[in-house]
Amino acid sequence: MNQVNNSQLSEFGIIFLFIISGIFFAGLVMIVSKILRPHRPNEEKLTSYECGEEPVGNAWGQFNMRFYIIALIFILFEVEVVFLFPWATVFASKKLIAGTNGLWAWFSITEMFIFIGILALGLAYAWARGFLDWVKPNQEIEQFKSPVPKKLYEEFNTKYSGKTTIER
Repeated sequence: MNQVNNSQLSEFGIIFLFIISGIFFAGLVMIVSKILRPHRPNEEKLTSYECGEEPVGNAWGQFNMRFYIIALIFILFEVEVVFLFPWATVFASKKLIAGTNGLWAWFSITEMFIFIGILALGLAYAWARGFLDWVKPNQEIEQFKSPVPKKLYEEFNTKYSGKTTIER
């Protein structure tokens, strides 16, 4: 009679017990905290939180589309890092390099440069098209015309500091 090896079943059973006990523990902690915590709602506690600012206006406000483009470019380069990390670990494998007489190293470095080149080309395209340029407002410095004559300022400054504004 063939005996069935139940070692895999017991390993999955142990994992299943850990999952069930984790869910049970999380639920138990939430129930105990609900029982023990004070429940005193007020208007300030029930308002939505916006980084310490009072929520004002409609949530469907206008949003500059350039933020989306910057976010997409950021995600693009984050994905590049995600792909480059495994490449670096496989590229450093002496076993693969020795098994292919160095051909693996040249293939993987060429592949990496093509990958980074395509991403750099995309960044250059976005830069050339002006997607990364922000509209900079012109700063206009207002010239304040004081009704008080400049001589009175000079007298006040000399009286209290001993120096004129020109000497400072």
